[in-house]
Amino acid sequence: MLKYNAHVEWCNQSRSIKYLFKYVNKCNDCVTANFFGASKERDNYGCVDEIKIYYDCRYLSACEATWRIFSFDIHFREPSVERLNYHLEGEQSVMYEENEDIEEVINKPASRVTKFLGWKEANKIYAEARTLTYNQFLLKFTWRQDLHKWTPGKQGYSIGRVHFAAPGSGERFYLRTLLNYIKGPTSFDDIKTVNNVKYYSFKDACLAMGLLDDDREYIDAITKASMWGTGTFLRKMFAITMLSGQLSRPEVV
Repeated sequence: MLKYNAHVEWCNQSRSIKYLFKYVNKCNDCVTANFFGASKERDNYGCVDEIKIYYDCRYLSACEATWRIFSFDIHFREPSVERLNYHLEGEQSVMYEENEDIEEVINKPASRVTKFLGWKEANKIYAEARTLTYNQFLLKFTWRQDLHKWTPGKQGYSIGRVHFAAPGSGERFYLRTLLNYIKGPTSFDDIKTVNNVKYYSFKDACLAMGLLDDDREYIDAITKASMWGTGTFLRKMFAITMLSGQLSRPEVV
């Protein structure tokens, strides 16, 4: 590039090809496609049916066609993975129909007992449950949807996957962080308790357990910038760090 004073563009990325025609460029398979808007593909308003075009342009290579002819499994997983919900106190999701009575909705077992709340109830009953974190719970217990409670598993096991929470989601993120370490809580207060000390928020509990980095690097960066930066620049710099959601304790910074 330096020698010929030019630039190079990589036009044929494998990700783009696989997105349209799965694995066609792995061996000697090839395909040519052309997108066009024929009159039969347009509705009365002149819009192109992109879903229909997608299905019309699907391509199965020889290996994929053979796999389907012999009725092999397209996908499977062993062991099974089950998503585990969690929520802040009194903020569980409630599903209801448009015309349902609000009293009936509130009294539904599914509204009052979630997997997360049922986990804390199981910790009160089973001694073995108090030795497991939330994501380990499916190794020994099974969620009974009909009973809305956890029961000891009789055979096999599943792997629990706790829902993701973005760092900027506040207390929900810190609650999820604690769920990876806390064992056997029976209430929300137990999750906030570290070494027999109850903290005001999940964030403070994370700091007490050493699960969050301190903000020393940001404090040092602002201190160094204060030697040459203006007040306007420093305020803008602090605002950027706040928007990034990386500060553990912005009031201390």
